[in-house]
Amino acid sequence: MDSLIDQALHSFAERYVTLSPTCAVAFREVAEPMSVPKGTLLVTEGQYSNHMYFLLSGTIREYYVKDGKDITDWFAIEHEFTCAINSYFLKVPSEHYVETLQPCELILVKRKALAQLCAEFHEFETLSRMAITRIMLHLQRRIVSIQFETAAQRYVNLLKVLPDITQRAPLGHIASFLGITQETLSRIRASHK
Repeated sequence: MDSLIDQALHSFAERYVTLSPTCAVAFREVAEPMSVPKGTLLVTEGQYSNHMYFLLSGTIREYYVKDGKDITDWFAIEHEFTCAINSYFLKVPSEHYVETLQPCELILVKRKALAQLCAEFHEFETLSRMAITRIMLHLQRRIVSIQFETAAQRYVNLLKVLPDITQRAPLGHIASFLGITQETLSRIRASHK
């Protein structure tokens, strides 16, 4: 499992910032590598989310249930951080579920340990800020997409960001993420072949 931590450190260096040897040692002490099967619920509605996950392989979706329907509002893939955001940052029960859509390898870091890393190491604080900025930019793009784009444009733009999403997630989850029915998604996909 140490190799998963090595993979995470390598990913941080390639995509965010290189950690000093001292910071890397501190990260190793608090990082919990996990291999979880498809369909694992990492967070459920009503649970307090006290963990940040860094995904090394696989796909995770975040969703909530409204009127008996589950609605996907986020996909996370390799080299991304994810958690039940409101619960994690506001320390309230989660309104979301966080579920693996494929077998996943990930690193779990508890909130308190993550805060300690940020307090002790400037480079880890920088990494956290860069990750949060990336998430905020994705959220801003999603808001613009929902407000101003047609369903077909939303699908095309999703494929630009996640070109293999149809191999990673069931079409029903993709349709709910786009705010359309699965039938509408099927028509859009047929017209874009």
